[in-house]
Amino acid sequence: MEYRKLGRTGIDVSAYCLGTMMFGQMGNPDHEESIRVIHRALDAGVNFVDTADGYSFGESEEIVGKALKGRRDDVVLATKVFYPMDDKPNHGGTSRRWIVREVENSLRRLQTDHIDLYQIHRPNPDTDIEETLSALTDLVRGGKVRAIGSSTFPASGIVEAQWAAERRGYERFRTEQPPYSILNRSIEREVLPTIQRYGMGTLVWSPLGQGMLTGRYRKGQHQQTHRGSLMPQHFEDERRLEVVEQLAAVADKAGLPMTHLAMAFAINHPAVTSAIIGPRTMAQLDDVLAGADVRLDDEILDRIDEIAPPGADVSPNAVAYTPPEIKDARLRRR
Repeated sequence: MEYRKLGRTGIDVSAYCLGTMMFGQMGNPDHEESIRVIHRALDAGVNFVDTADGYSFGESEEIVGKALKGRRDDVVLATKVFYPMDDKPNHGGTSRRWIVREVENSLRRLQTDHIDLYQIHRPNPDTDIEETLSALTDLVRGGKVRAIGSSTFPASGIVEAQWAAERRGYERFRTEQPPYSILNRSIEREVLPTIQRYGMGTLVWSPLGQGMLTGRYRKGQHQQTHRGSLMPQHFEDERRLEVVEQLAAVADKAGLPMTHLAMAFAINHPAVTSAIIGPRTMAQLDDVLAGADVRLDDEILDRIDEIAPPGADVSPNAVAYTPPEIKDARLRRR
């Protein structure tokens, strides 16, 4: 397993980060099996684990906490805060009120006294970024959090947060966690260059294109998706299916499984520190780990660029952040 510096934090992390969204009711409800998957990843050299309070409403964090007993010091542990944890007011978001309360809940579920990387799961236009950074700064200074990061922020949001931290003397976001795959390359235009400019680490999520780049979903075939899929219509997108067909030919010519092609592409970009893998089963984990040493030459990368142009999305990422100005028509009309 290759290890890389996490931005300028001085922390070494594996090029593959184990994402745990699929552990718990959102994916695999069997705690013992999920723990075995986590242990297999750690034994293979993965030292970076990413979870979130919102994954199965805390259940994923609980599974991770149990899995890391006796191994916590060897793992760079990341979690996130933002999504509502129930239907009560103020039990979500990025206010100081919620962050300082929810971090205690995450620490309890994870069975640890500190979080190595605490991330804001999504931008929150309803809360002043200075309010959020102030609370996170107190957590770092209090020893409960080692570093802070953002997730799925636009380039403008990253710049604003960096500027606010410098102006107020707050801790700054050390990492960003954006979506990135051969099918979704729009962050190459502004987000990744901005991340590089500020010396941030980058954890990219969905490098397998929400499952489209596993090779299991092909044009002309009936697409049977996992029962917990958040976007069943995504697997019927003709534009994506056509690109997948062309990529499958590239993978076949290179003698590579689709998963290995997709993962090697994601970690090849110089701005990317680590790519998050999100297995639900042991077989899925083993499939991805088998390609950890794969590197793509310029000929393959050039062919990928021809099929899926740099800086462009084949079609929108179904679960990425959409600003309220786009989602809410009332914000665009008088």
